[in-house]
Amino acid sequence: MTKILIVYDSRTGNTEKMALAVAEGVKKVKDAKAVVKAVDKAKLGDLTKADAIILGSPTYYGNMSGKMKSFIDKTYAVHGKLMGKVGGAFTSSGDTACGAETTLLSMLKAMLIHGMVVQGRYENKHYGPTAVESPNTKEIESCEELGERVARLAVALRK
Repeated sequence: MTKILIVYDSRTGNTEKMALAVAEGVKKVKDAKAVVKAVDKAKLGDLTKADAIILGSPTYYGNMSGKMKSFIDKTYAVHGKLMGKVGGAFTSSGDTACGAETTLLSMLKAMLIHGMVVQGRYENKHYGPTAVESPNTKEIESCEELGERVARLAVALRK
């Protein structure tokens, strides 16, 4: 079974809703299992045991939350152990044009530095799903698509 770890931070519940939608997308893929953890509960060992890692954070001043950044900063202890794993990211923000893309890139950049495989998207939302405040139906579908896409790639790479 291919394990897809979804680690998120959420103050208002909006990013958590997105994380749960990502997990629903993972469930659509045969041989893939979603594990959802709030960043406060996630451990570095969770990362090394996963085949894919999807991070979700609210957008704070064009960057990920302090909790997510602190968690990522601790991954120096597992540097070299995440290479080849599939990665993805999603974010929620308070308004349009307030840093969602830079937030996604900040999380994806850390994944690339770890040697992870990140698949872009040629349609809109190239870097990952975004939502303004509480995710609407279209944004939830985008999250499900991310989960499904990452899970399919992780399953294929695991074979």
